[in-house]
Amino acid sequence: MAPPLIDLQNIVLGFGGAPLLDGADLSVGAGDRLALVARNGAGKSTLLKIAAGLIGHDEGSRFVQPGITIRYLPQEPDLSGHATVLEYVLDGFEGESDPVRASLLLQELGLDPEQGTAHLSGGETRRAALARTLAPRPDLLLLDEPTNHLDIVAIQWLEKELNRLRSALVLISHDRAFLQATTRSIIWLDRGRTRRLDQPFSRFEQWRDRILEEEEQALHKLDRKINAEEHWLRYGVTARRKRNVRRLRELGELRKARAEHVHARGNVEISVARGGRSGTIVLDADRISKNLGGRQLVSDFSLRMLKGDRLAIVGPNGAGKTTLVNLLTGRLPPDSGEVKLGAGVQLGMLEQDRATLDPATSLKDALTGGGKDTVLINGAERHVIGFMKDFLFSPDQIHTPLSALSGGERARVLLARTLSLPSNLLVLDEPTNDLDMETLDLMQETIAAYAGTVILVSHDRDFIDRVATLTVVAGDAGTWQVHAGGYADMVRQRGYGVGEKPPVAGSNPSSPKPGKQPPTGTDGKEKPARSRASGRRRKLSFNQQHALKELPREIDALEKDMNRMEQRLADPDLFSRDPDLFHRLSRQLEDARARYSEMESRWLELEILREEIEAE
Repeated sequence: MAPPLIDLQNIVLGFGGAPLLDGADLSVGAGDRLALVARNGAGKSTLLKIAAGLIGHDEGSRFVQPGITIRYLPQEPDLSGHATVLEYVLDGFEGESDPVRASLLLQELGLDPEQGTAHLSGGETRRAALARTLAPRPDLLLLDEPTNHLDIVAIQWLEKELNRLRSALVLISHDRAFLQATTRSIIWLDRGRTRRLDQPFSRFEQWRDRILEEEEQALHKLDRKINAEEHWLRYGVTARRKRNVRRLRELGELRKARAEHVHARGNVEISVARGGRSGTIVLDADRISKNLGGRQLVSDFSLRMLKGDRLAIVGPNGAGKTTLVNLLTGRLPPDSGEVKLGAGVQLGMLEQDRATLDPATSLKDALTGGGKDTVLINGAERHVIGFMKDFLFSPDQIHTPLSALSGGERARVLLARTLSLPSNLLVLDEPTNDLDMETLDLMQETIAAYAGTVILVSHDRDFIDRVATLTVVAGDAGTWQVHAGGYADMVRQRGYGVGEKPPVAGSNPSSPKPGKQPPTGTDGKEKPARSRASGRRRKLSFNQQHALKELPREIDALEKDMNRMEQRLADPDLFSRDPDLFHRLSRQLEDARARYSEMESRWLELEILREEIEAE
């Protein structure tokens, strides 16, 4: 049996307090493709740095097979000291370099080899670091969150490149689709120790949950045994005559084992502040266009979002995703066309740029807004320490400056701050960056239970599939297409993914042809085909035209009546003063809400019908 390329055994490392790593193992053989999985702060990056030889450890052993080459990709690459990206990549070679391969990789990643390093974006820095890591074709690749700041096109390119290389691989990532495509085994780091599963990543969560369930069952049995032994110690007949030394010793060992058990860390508890009630139509964009810096980013785009929609916007970097979000939310005016936000819309924004967080601000001030000890959620005040615990921060971190937090912790700060503000239209720009899978799962559940509407910008295909009901994908020359469902649904509907070429006409009859897709409405749903039995154009009836004209006025009047009833019912003394009036107003308000919903739905049907007729 060939020796491993690298072998870490019984690694212990602590920074004061409980050890971060407490007996962790990592053995990588030739051809291994390992996913290193753990929660944020559990020590994934630390273990990978020990494997790379960048930091030491307190106890344990590290063996590296002589003569092998190892390349490590850090989460935050540093390009300082290099004038161009090509110079930076070539500096990563040992011995004779290969300028041709270095330049080719940079070009495939969309970078000019002679581009300067001083003003690179986060995505460009990550691409340059990837080229530096992959160019020497090392025996072992250690990659820490390689997909962060990459778009879907670059992620899919990286999948193919890694699968072409013969290098062994240890990979940290939160992107499930990427892990499924590039790894074959899993190393699970949990409470300082590691476990290995030699199966595809799709089996990980079931395996992990079974281990945790078995652990809880064993702990329950241990508690019962301790209780039984303590009962004997107090009340057993033999115990009253003479203490049994052996059983006393065994009881002490049981208590010690129970005390030393390290519980799995709790889940993030995400509480979303509820905004006011929005109308059925949340936003209506009609043939909007936008040109910035001489580039047409949005061209003649229409979209209607209804209450409860979960819209994902996907496309390569630079396609105009953020511009489109800003147009849809009214933060940026269109050059032509019109965007109307529905009644009562309250916008909540999770920005992608962590730079909005002042590094010198304490965790407490970042969560409360400064000068307070409480956070207001849904009208109720919560102490900041309890709110911190919901997002897995310990009380002793309350005065920690944000600069001392990890990338994942800073992501949780932004998430907590955004979700604490009232909203009914939530915009999430790259929310999955730096979050662990458990937090992503909980965010998915939170979005599903969110009473409002969601706009999501993401490159995480699996996350989009789990949450989106509509997907808008970038096309050529500022065009955008709306598809029902998530990313995989979009690929099935149009026959190819982001950054891929359309299939050759006739090569797949079941796939929609470019330019010949089934017509879709502005809400992303397929429009019924117009009957061609008659050559005459359809038109609205007199009653439909009258209803379309009068319904908005009737809806506004009913909404004012509902607001008046809600204000009267908000009187805390009304029930005790006049219970009959309280019940009567409650019934009237309930009936009015039902009529309001029916009238909005009727108006929406007529408006969609009008647009279909005008488009014929």
